[in-house]
Order: sequence, then structure tokens, then C-alpha cells
Amino acid sequence: MTISQIENNIQELLKNIQKETFIFDLLLAYGTPKSSIRRLQIGQRNLATEEGTILWKDKLFFKEVSLDNIDLESFLKDEKIKKQKPRFFILTDFNEIQAYDTKTKEILNSPIRDLHKDFDFFLPWAGIEKAQHQNENPADVKAAERMAQLYDDIRKDNPEYAEKDTHALNVFLSRLLFCLFAEDTGIFEEGIFTNTLDTYTHKDGSDVADFLNTLFQVLNTAESERGDVSNYLQAFPYVNGGLFKEFLEAPKFTRKSRQTIIDAGELDWSAINPDIFGSMIQAVITPEHRGGLGMHYTSVPNIMKVIKPLFLDELHEIFKEAAAMGNVASKKKRLNELLERIWRIKIFDPACGSGNFLIIAYKELRILEINIYRELDELDGKLNTGRLDFGADYFSKISLNQFYGIELDGFAHEIAILSLWLAEHQMNQLFLKVLGRTKPALPLQDAGHIVQGNACRIDWEIVCPKLEGDEIYILGNPPYLGARNQSIEQKEDMKIIFEGKVEGYNNLDYIAAWFAKAADFVKNWNAKYALVSTNSISQGAQVSLLWPYIFKNNLEIYFAYQSFKWENNAKAQAAVIVVIIGIRNRMSNPKLIYKGDHKILANNISPYLVKGKDLYVSSRNNPLSKIPEMNFGSMPNDGGHLLLTEEEYKEILTNNPNIKKYIKRFVGSKDFINNISRWCIWVEDQDLEDALTINFISNRISKVVEHRNNSSRQATRNLASTAHKFAEIRFKNTDSIIIPRVSSERREYVPIGFLSSDYIISDGALSIYNAKPWYLGIITSKMHMAWLSAIGGRLKTDYRYSATLVYNTFPFPAISEAQKKELENHAFQVLEARERHSEKTLAQLYNPEEMPDDLRKAHHDLDMAVERCYRKEPFESDEERLEYLFKLYEQMIEKERK
Repeated sequence: MTISQIENNIQELLKNIQKETFIFDLLLAYGTPKSSIRRLQIGQRNLATEEGTILWKDKLFFKEVSLDNIDLESFLKDEKIKKQKPRFFILTDFNEIQAYDTKTKEILNSPIRDLHKDFDFFLPWAGIEKAQHQNENPADVKAAERMAQLYDDIRKDNPEYAEKDTHALNVFLSRLLFCLFAEDTGIFEEGIFTNTLDTYTHKDGSDVADFLNTLFQVLNTAESERGDVSNYLQAFPYVNGGLFKEFLEAPKFTRKSRQTIIDAGELDWSAINPDIFGSMIQAVITPEHRGGLGMHYTSVPNIMKVIKPLFLDELHEIFKEAAAMGNVASKKKRLNELLERIWRIKIFDPACGSGNFLIIAYKELRILEINIYRELDELDGKLNTGRLDFGADYFSKISLNQFYGIELDGFAHEIAILSLWLAEHQMNQLFLKVLGRTKPALPLQDAGHIVQGNACRIDWEIVCPKLEGDEIYILGNPPYLGARNQSIEQKEDMKIIFEGKVEGYNNLDYIAAWFAKAADFVKNWNAKYALVSTNSISQGAQVSLLWPYIFKNNLEIYFAYQSFKWENNAKAQAAVIVVIIGIRNRMSNPKLIYKGDHKILANNISPYLVKGKDLYVSSRNNPLSKIPEMNFGSMPNDGGHLLLTEEEYKEILTNNPNIKKYIKRFVGSKDFINNISRWCIWVEDQDLEDALTINFISNRISKVVEHRNNSSRQATRNLASTAHKFAEIRFKNTDSIIIPRVSSERREYVPIGFLSSDYIISDGALSIYNAKPWYLGIITSKMHMAWLSAIGGRLKTDYRYSATLVYNTFPFPAISEAQKKELENHAFQVLEARERHSEKTLAQLYNPEEMPDDLRKAHHDLDMAVERCYRKEPFESDEERLEYLFKLYEQMIEKERK
């Protein structure tokens, strides 16, 4: 059952509440089978004995009560009820309703008449769970802002240093970040870095650089080798690990930049996620450098959208089941098996940047390990006894050596290693706090297998070896870069990976290389992968290019986040429309589609990221359905000399009324949507001699001759002999339909128009000639919009209409003359509604926030008429429309092949 259906069901239920059947009607509204409800009504499944009470195992506790005298808490503590593990507790006096979700811990308090506003609370009854995401850590944002401010100050005060030695500046900032982190997390004495800087440097900042140069050398020197060093510096421990090994001159400081460091030290850096280092990189490398590498700082909530369905949700579910077991021996066995499993897992990010994904994956596995130890310790009676010595091997066995990465940029590669170590220290501190024991913090050790290099050309199995017993997860946010924005080197990368394997690979986004290499890596192995990508990878022509290669390895999509805006807390945040796609070896286990805050079960997820088979819609030169041909409009290739603005047209018409015979309206996508008037000179061959007697036309044609003769293309120069005509003419002296090639993603409908034979449609739009109004009805419907949204490509985030890929592939059934007449009538109603608001442009009329009610109703009525051409019942959502369209497309293709 769709969400729209459920919402409608609740609204209908609330119109006439029957107390005796309310709970059964509510269950029915969410698609609970009638047979199950019937068994509940007659008592077969109701474990409660009191009248007005329902207790359904694993599902529901419901009771009619006076909410003035009793609340949920008393029932939540009732052991008899808890034993049946109801998902929802519901109390009502039929004025108010109180409910509690035992899984999400969410509480609902609402007037019963407003229940439709919170209909999503009970969606799990329909098999739709509300997705849970972490919130951003405010400390990360504050730290990023403070360090970005410092960076700006340093660049301003050291212009030559910042320009000539970016590497030195980057390393300096990473060292500074480490010191701030260390003094708040027990690596250094608390506050020692900030306090020493404040005490032993001048307030004007003149000696800060000398202080830091000396301190960084001390941190790289073992205590026994420091010699005659001041006591206030001797208090700093030996760090090692390579962070302070290279001597690099610190930049000059001023009073302001010195104070910025001290202010930064006042933050609680123990609350900072080590992945904030990625944000620091965003702040310090040049925008051109950042764009060229495709680096995007990724926030924790977005990373969790990848790792939770990739592997973490499954591990947590196993832990939850093991922790709930009653038999102590079985419980210990399952928990130890889970420990052994997570100690064998390998996490691999082949575009790791500063290590964001690896860090969060590491921390989540460490938290799970701690929780497992807690369960085991409670079984053994060790926890909270004051005993600290659990034995020499009672440490975490999750090693940074389980984490692998590839990164092209040298500095990001170094930061990834450092950040992983900081994450390890944080988790060791948590291990100490919870379980009472941890490893020493210093000196630093090597962390992780992070390789610097080009992931497209490195053998991934050398970086992350596949050994017997391994369980490997590939994840990350590789560079996007569309096919037309790739450098020469990146185009060569694509050639190395795809040549001889995928015909037309030069039309794929750069990220396709990671999808292909990951597919080769995980096939026939205990491995899965999930990557963030721009949504273009699951739209347009790229689907039929890339996904047959992926699926030929007997792989499948097992979870997918449909398009959403990817935003983060970096200084220069990337806000693009992305998808997340998880791939595994084919199996029968459930698959999940994430749409907004909801997740939907699917038998199969198609490469268009909707429920359906693994089919590919390919461009075709003629329509699949019985609809007329669509073409580009006519192209002038005239240097602009055959075209006229509204002002030019009025002026020339005033001076020479006879010219009107040779002028037609000229309209492209932008003109049509924004009601911009343009005109063009249109001279038929038989009228050329007369037209040339008009000086204005003669002069304009002469300029076209000059423009075409000056072209570097021979084909254009050949057109100089027919300079009175457009270079490409598709105009027919009939009514026509104009289809904009690009339209805003915000619109519910692409504004498509019906034009008379007085209009020349430009090549900036698409055209259908010999047009009938019912054709307009088909392609301006929600059915067609759903197809366009899934199959068409995008220009940035806007719809990009394609005749060969969208229109020619659109499955539309054969219909009767009566149905055509009905579509025609509704199409005219849409056009008439537009006319009633002729003072507005189509851009204004189709702005979803401003669309007039009568136009919206006309479109709705047209939608219903179009949908009746497919089936009697209306569709409830675009997902349902697409599922039907894909099935019909498959049937029509099969029929065509026979």
C-alpha cells in the first residue's frame, strides 16, 4: 500500500469514528490483512482479557482509557504486556490519542481528529520504517569556522608564504589541529598547548612563529634526546609518527591571528570528530585544486546513510538478537561469534580523501565492540565491580590495519592517516571510560593501509588483498565529473577501465570507473560496496551503458537512496543532487529503497532505483508507441542576422508594412516559457526575388552569406548559397507542439504548448508537426513526467528532455477514438486555463507555489483521463506509475521483437 493511500484512508476513517471498531479500522487503513483483523476481533490473536483492550504479540497494545487519570508509563512497565513485545502502545479516550513506538522510542500525543497529520507514526504496520539519521555535531561546525578564520588571517598576513608554499601551510594547520585535539583528549596534559602559547608569546604575535617552530621540533624528539630544552617545553611528550618530522617554517602571526589560536583552544576538542580534518582540507586547498580532485567533505549523517545499510544495520541486528537471548551459554557463543566477525571485516575506500568514511566506519565498529564486551562482562559479573585488570589481551582487537584507502592528493593522504590515529585515540578513551583499560596514547604508530595514487590505475587487490575468511566492504564518495568535464588524464583513466568492455563509455561520468572496478572486486566474493554518486548514474543514456556491465557479474542493487540534496558542514559545502547505491552478489535477501525518511521493501531494484526488473531503456529513432514523430526545431546558423527582437520587428514593420509577408514568429524553450517575443525572416525559394527588393531583407541576407563563408566548416560554407533560408529546416505549415528541451526540476509539469502554423520552433526546443491536441494531453501528463524524471538526463538538476530517449521510448497503449476525444477536451481545458491568466508567463504559472487552482485542476483532470488509458484505477504515486510503465515498456519491446 502506498503512503498516499494510507493518508487518504486515515482521513476517511476520521470522518466517522466508530469507537467499537476504531483500532481495527486503523489497522485496516495501513493495509493489515482483513483475515488477520478478523482473527483479532474474534479473540484468536488478542491476548488481553479486559474489554476495550487489545494485546497482539509483536504488534500492538491498545486500550480505551480516561487520559486524565492514567498515562502510558504504567502500561510500559507492565511485565505481562512487555513479554509480548508489542511494537506500539496506544491509549485513547477518543478525544486524545497517546502512542509510543518501542523501536524508535518516539511518542505521539495528538487530538484524535488530527491523527491524519501524524499518519506516518504507524507506517511500520505497512512495512515502511522511518529512517533514523544522526544529527550534525555543533562542535565540528564551530571548529571548522574558527580554523577557517585562522587560515584567512594567515593568508592575509603572509601572502607570499601562502602562495609559494601551500604544502607548508597545510602541514602547519594539521600540526596545530593535532595540538588542540591532544590537549583536550589526554594525549597532552590538559590545556598545555593553549596555556603555554598564551604565557610564553607576546600579545602582538611577533614571536608566535618562533615558538611554534621550536615546539614542533621538540614534539619530534624523544625525551632522552632533547638536551638543554626549557622546562615548559620538556612538559610536552614525544609524539613521533612522522607528523612533526619535516621542518617547515611557520607563518608570521599578528595580534589577531594569535588570539584566534587561543580562542580555538577554548573549544572542547574532545567533542570534535576526527573527520573534521576533511573540512580543514576544504578550507586550505585552492578551489581549482579541490574541484580537479573532486574532493567533497562528507558530514557524519551522510556517511551513516552509506555504512548503516551497507553493513552496520546487519551487525546491530545480530547484536540485538544475541543480547536478547535467554540462554547464557548460547548468548555468549553468539556474542563471541559476532566479535570474531567484526575483527575480520575490512573497510576499503578507494577515493578516501582525508579519511571521513574510514574514520566513521572505524568508530562505529569500535562502539559495537564495546557494547558486546559490556554484555559479556555483565554475564561474567565483572562490570562495575571496581576490578580494572581484565587480562593482557582484554583490549580492542579492531585494528586500524583493517582499514584501507587510496587517495590521489598527497596532503589528504597524510591527513587520512593522522585522522585515523586520532579516531583510534578517541575510541581508546571511550574503551577506558566504559571498561576500565586501554593502550598507551604515545608514541604514534602507523595507522591503516592508505596508499597515495590514482585509484583508476592501481590494482585494488594489491591495496586491499582478498584473503580467505575476509569480509570486505567498499564504500566512499568518489569524484563525480561529467563526461564533458574530465581532464585528458581522467579520460585516459576511463579508457583504461572501459575500452573494449563498454561501447560509448566516453559518455559516462568519471564516477562510473569506481562502480566498474568495485563490481570486478566484489564479484564471487564475500564483499559488498556502496558509493555516493550524482543521480545521473541512474538516469538517461548512462543507465544502458554502465549497468549491463555491473549486472553481468551476477550482482544486484540491494539498497538505494533515491535522489536527495547532498549538503554538509564544510566551509565551502557541496550541494548536489545525489543517490547512494549498494551492490552485492545476487541473493534472495530483502532489498530496500530509501525515499526521504522512509524505507520501502522491494523484490528487486532496477538501475533507475525504483522497484522493478533490471531493464535498460535505450535511445531509439522512432516512437515505441503509436504517437507521431518528434524532432528538433529549425536551426538558423545565421550569426543572428535572420532573427529579430520585438523592437526590431515593430520598427521595420512601421517603415515597410510589406515585409510582414516574410516574417514569422520565432520561439525557443526560453522564449516560450518566459513569453519573450522574437521573430525571424522566413523567405520561401519562390519568393526570394521579391524579398530581395526590400533593402532590410537584402542587407540581412548579405550578412548571413558573410557569416557562413567565414565558417571553418565546409558544410556551413556550402550553405552560403541559400543564405535566405535556415541551415536546418524542420518546419511544416501545420499546427505544432513545442517541447522545451530543459525545464526546472521544481515544476510538476513541463510547460508544453500548442502552436499555430505562424510559428517557427527553434532548435532550442523540440517539435511535433501535424499535431493533434490529444498528443499534448499525453506528454503534459503526470505519467509522462514520471517517465521523463526517471529516464531523461539532467542539466544540473533540471529536466533535460530527449526525443530519442524519453519520447520515443514512452510506453502508451493504443486507445479508442472516444479516448482521444476525451484527452483532446482536457488538453483544451489546460490551454484555456492558461489563457485565463495570460498576464502571467508560463514560468510563473508553473511555479508550484504560484500555480492557479483552475490550471492545477485542469491538469489533474487531464492526468486522470490519461491514466484511464492505462487502467481503470488511478495511480497513487510516481513510483506506482513507473512500476506500471516499466512493465508495459518490457511487454511492448518483447512484442516488437517477435
